Amino acid sequence: VLPLVSILFSSPTTLLGAVTVLLFLYLVSSNFSSQQIGNEPPGPRPLPLLGNLLQLDLKRPYKTLCEISKEYGSVFTIYLGSNKVVVLAGYKTVKEALVNYAEEFGDREVSPIFDEISQGHGIVFANGELWKEMRGFAITTLRDFGMGKRVAEDKIIEECSYLIQILCKFLAVFTGKPFETTCPVNYATSNIISSIVYGSRFEYNDPMFTTLVERANESIRLVGSKSIQIYNMFPWLASWIKDRKQMLRNIELDIKDVKNLVKPLQETLNRDICRGFVDRFLIRKQKDEVSQLGDTHFSEKNMIFSVTNLFGAGTDTTAATLKWGLLFMAKYPQIQDQVHEELNRVVGSRQVRVNDRKNLPYTDAVVHETQRMANVVPMSLPHKTSQDVAFQGYFIKKGTTVFPLLASVLYDESEWESPHTFNPAHFLDEESKFIKRDAFLPFSAGRRVCLGESLAKMELFLFFTSLLQHFRFTPPPGVREDELDLTPALGLTLSPSRHELCAVVRH
Repeated sequence: VLPLVSILFSSPTTLLGAVTVLLFLYLVSSNFSSQQIGNEPPGPRPLPLLGNLLQLDLKRPYKTLCEISKEYGSVFTIYLGSNKVVVLAGYKTVKEALVNYAEEFGDREVSPIFDEISQGHGIVFANGELWKEMRGFAITTLRDFGMGKRVAEDKIIEECSYLIQILCKFLAVFTGKPFETTCPVNYATSNIISSIVYGSRFEYNDPMFTTLVERANESIRLVGSKSIQIYNMFPWLASWIKDRKQMLRNIELDIKDVKNLVKPLQETLNRDICRGFVDRFLIRKQKDEVSQLGDTHFSEKNMIFSVTNLFGAGTDTTAATLKWGLLFMAKYPQIQDQVHEELNRVVGSRQVRVNDRKNLPYTDAVVHETQRMANVVPMSLPHKTSQDVAFQGYFIKKGTTVFPLLASVLYDESEWESPHTFNPAHFLDEESKFIKRDAFLPFSAGRRVCLGESLAKMELFLFFTSLLQHFRFTPPPGVREDELDLTPALGLTLSPSRHELCAVVRH
């Protein structure tokens, strides 16, 4: 044995060759063993060590996976390095897996970068009892503080007025000048989750608030970068990945800032007056400490990471969708005009309320079509099988990483009449009444469905309608509507690429 070891380590080339051969044998044997148990999903042939890496566009992996599904079907296998992944494509397959096989496909796959930044705490990247307790607590608390109710609606309407004021002040000074929608929209949506989590909103020029929002946006961009995807496939490259180091710095700063925001809440905590999620968590934490529960999940770390989970999830996706909505309106002025006409006819100059939605079918259809076309979370976050599962004639082993390809659902050619066109008629019947569509799954489905879905829907509707009541959005001077770029920026979620719009105050 010793002579063999010395030969293997005699040169880097020899060692790499040996590793490649062993990995190839492992892939062949793992394929063979799974086929002995039952058919595994088909897929393109992987290369040793690299897997299917060379076949993927790491800038737009969801597009490559949609193309691969055309050849291999709605359930197929790819290898990211040596990591086996089963991809689910198309509405029927994704819905069946996440809803009908909710338990089997319901675990979260925690990739190396998410493992490092979550440290086994919080909601989004948890599994088992921790996940059940943290998610259940978050849903109950968000509902108690108004998610989907009048109290949340009032908070959003209040924030609408602040957002409109900011835009009006800018336009009063810079009439006709184009501006980026990113900052004001990000701050407005961040303030909604902040008011629920901390019990109060922030001013748009508060340095801690702006830093938190900007850092969250940077982290979303970094985690979807090519280098982080490479790191997730080959974790031994850790020390060479700059984006990883920046991500870890960001999470350290987030922890520090959240602690600073929680400290005054802790010092003024009153069990009889709960201001938000943090207060509710602190009270439960104190209760468990008094009861001397040694295995409680209500720890400081779980609170901090739950807060960062809620802040990140509650800001980025909603803000990105709203920015897409304004960009679509500038690109399709005839649709914007129809929305404004309906708002003017049904609501007039008063503030839009959630109850108006049923009387605004065209506007509601435009909001839904914005979510569909925006495709903000094209691949969902990775799932993992909690047990061996037989699915659509294939055998999938326990612990297999699963990608529910939400982009393939929102653009499913068998479900949508014109999937790649912005078409509000997708959500209107022959009498121009709003209709729900089964294949509308921007929030995913099943056990891991977005826990803030009802809040996000309310925000999108109220922010979008309030802005279109007050402003008409157009391309910058010298830019035609058809020249507005709809290419998404790179990131874990899909925001519009950096752009400017003009806004004209409606009288």
